[in-house]
Amino acid sequence: MTPQPPLHVAVIGAGILGTSTAAHLARTGARVTLVTSGKPGDGASGRSIAWLNSSGARSTEYRYLRLIGIDRYRTWKEQHPESSSYLRFDGALKWGADDESFRDTFAYERAGGYDSVWVEPTRIAEFAPDVDADAVAAEGAIFNPGEGWVNLPDLIAALLAEAVASGVEVIEDAGDVRVDVRGDAVVGVVLGDGTALAADRVVLATGGQVPAQLAALGVTVPDATPAAFVVMTEPVEPRVRTVLNTPRVAVRPMPDGRLVLDADWAEKSIEFGADGSLTVPDASVQGLLEEGARVLAGNPRLTVQRVAAGLKPIPGDGEPVVGAVSAISGLYTLFTHSGATLGLILGELLAEEIVTGRPSPVLDAFRLDRFDADVELGEVGIGAWAPVTQQ
Repeated sequence: MTPQPPLHVAVIGAGILGTSTAAHLARTGARVTLVTSGKPGDGASGRSIAWLNSSGARSTEYRYLRLIGIDRYRTWKEQHPESSSYLRFDGALKWGADDESFRDTFAYERAGGYDSVWVEPTRIAEFAPDVDADAVAAEGAIFNPGEGWVNLPDLIAALLAEAVASGVEVIEDAGDVRVDVRGDAVVGVVLGDGTALAADRVVLATGGQVPAQLAALGVTVPDATPAAFVVMTEPVEPRVRTVLNTPRVAVRPMPDGRLVLDADWAEKSIEFGADGSLTVPDASVQGLLEEGARVLAGNPRLTVQRVAAGLKPIPGDGEPVVGAVSAISGLYTLFTHSGATLGLILGELLAEEIVTGRPSPVLDAFRLDRFDADVELGEVGIGAWAPVTQQ
């Protein structure tokens, strides 16, 4: 009997979700082609706060998914000792604004067995010595010892190296890549230059562009994707270790001592050009720098090294969209916020589904089919791509 050739899967998108899926597929022996419009990690993964957590109130299914997502990072850390430079579990501290309380959040987390400690302002230095205790809410803060952060470009590079060593073909700078559909089934992908690549299965993992790309195929998915930006600072000494989520700024360390800053109020200030371009106001950048300095011990002067803006993928109901696109045979998608926390586990579970043909029960709550057929496609707002400027 002639042996069957290995399943050929084309993965569109080389952020954390696409790269993870490609690497996990290669482990099964599948033939994989990973295609990306630009460079690996140059989309949302390259501008993510990348806080690893299952913090706050969530659906039971989503909370569990995030917890096993963190579990996979702990396994990766043990199996890859070199990852200690870009993957850390030094805890996270969060507190509310003056007109809100985090007591209910703390009670919810503890009721579910989540590792949470209530910290009075006078004890902040015991848990997070890199935080200015005077900036913390008068009621106190929540410290989550088991939370951490990952620098996604480094993780993507490690996954890519593993994938390529396993035979994955990577096509960079492919331009506007689209899914090639004949009838109601995928037959491969078409690169920006018109080159057609045949494939048995296709995975669409292009972040905030997923809704528009599915819409072009006649498939709708509710979309709440906004434009967002982060500020990356010059290195700060002494090094910050704790992830901070505060009323006016989120702070995440980077491997080289730099910091990543973002905030909801800041992303709302982004200005849109008639051509779909994005402009990040100088005042918002400076505001983030000032807010970051205010919450750090010693109130160090922070200076901007880079500003990165673009789409922040968020499904309409806030929960992941994962798995087969039932209207088009052979097409799968990954569209979610919290791509950092879910990056390893979603790649693993989706790869298993594709190769075995058996849907994972863990992902049942996150299927595209959960949305009613008549739901309109949410507005992406700035299109599939937009140049970014800083005023």
